[in-house]
Amino acid sequence: MNNLVKFIVKNSGIHYDEITAERNQTLFFEGDECKKVGIIISGKINIISYFSDGKEVVYSELTKNQMFGNNLIFSSEPFYRGDVVAMEKSVIYYVSREELMKALSASPEFLELYLKQQSDFSKTLNFKIKLLTIGNARDRFLYYLTFYNKQITYKSVTKLAKELYLTRESLSRTMYKMAKDGEIKIENKTITLK
Repeated sequence: MNNLVKFIVKNSGIHYDEITAERNQTLFFEGDECKKVGIIISGKINIISYFSDGKEVVYSELTKNQMFGNNLIFSSEPFYRGDVVAMEKSVIYYVSREELMKALSASPEFLELYLKQQSDFSKTLNFKIKLLTIGNARDRFLYYLTFYNKQITYKSVTKLAKELYLTRESLSRTMYKMAKDGEIKIENKTITLK
């Protein structure tokens, strides 16, 4: 448990609702108003947009101790920009806007923890934006490796390609060429930038 979740659980003054979401359950649809912050206690939540041609874009893949709605709850336009979907059975704590305001006003410790979570979210968002501005697959892959201290472990090329917003084929070609040229070393699902 991260410190923010620990604070909410241990502080009896903060009211939250606990729900269990089933796999593939849509919690909120794109355009729904955000009235509460969701804190993931277990499971995995994705924020996804679907296009008329059937294509989907995953904006966020969130897991244990991460939050959703926190970037919308105080917005002048607090509406979800994608569907919020449980990718597996998940336990979520919901904290209303009113409860959040009370906790933020009453506790400097909670305020600091919440702002840290917001800052970490902004950092991740900036990373994704910069990643998307890089046009070619090789430079995007290099930026990704550098961001993660020149070494990553991956489950599959398909999942890694999704993280990089590349096609599987494009990433495979890039990895093969970079390994052949001696720029990277691939061993046991770990890639190291030389």
